[in-house]
Amino acid sequence: MIRRLLLLVLQIVLIAAAGGALAVALLGLIPPPTTSFILQSRISEMLRGNDVTIDFRWMPRERISPDLLLAVIAAEDQRFSQHQGFDIDAIEEAVERNRRGMPIRGASTISQQVAKNLFLWPGRSYVRKVIEAYFTVLMELFWSKERILEMYVNVAQFGQFTYGAEGAARRFFGVSAAELSREQAALLASVLPSPSAMHADAPSQYVRRRQRWILGQMAALGGREHLRRLDS
Repeated sequence: MIRRLLLLVLQIVLIAAAGGALAVALLGLIPPPTTSFILQSRISEMLRGNDVTIDFRWMPRERISPDLLLAVIAAEDQRFSQHQGFDIDAIEEAVERNRRGMPIRGASTISQQVAKNLFLWPGRSYVRKVIEAYFTVLMELFWSKERILEMYVNVAQFGQFTYGAEGAARRFFGVSAAELSREQAALLASVLPSPSAMHADAPSQYVRRRQRWILGQMAALGGREHLRRLDS
């Protein structure tokens, strides 16, 4: 019985792994119809009896301001063009801060955040981290860096019930994602750590400080020229 149970579990794991690989391969070619985070938000509001409209609009990379692409790299993952899905230096720093009892800074890369937003759920657990790592490896194998970044700015949450660059640009600034200025792009990137608490349309002093820091980091990275490294 134990052997049969173990074989059954192994079969389920293998089928799930194969399904995940197929999903990642397909999403390298087509836009996602939705994401795990969007579905969870929709279901949560339905259970509360709320009828909400979730703004999620796919926009191809060439119709998104390069300044926003650069801003999210500057804000979230400055070694994005260099690593293969995992920032080892950031992970080691997070482990050391945890050992010293210091506040933990996020060590998740853009690739890991895409994996989480597309397929997983909020919260912290070893199980979720293992699954997240699996999807991250798959995306780095099947997708280009340009595709990962394109996916990120389309599925990231920028405000309440607002996902993706196009919806955020229209809602907060009344422009398309292609028309975002450097300042607007940096402001959107500023709220990414906590879009439910930080607001691009009513930025706090903290958000404004983050915006100024991100603008400085965008310049330090070399401006739009930095994006060309993704093509090499």
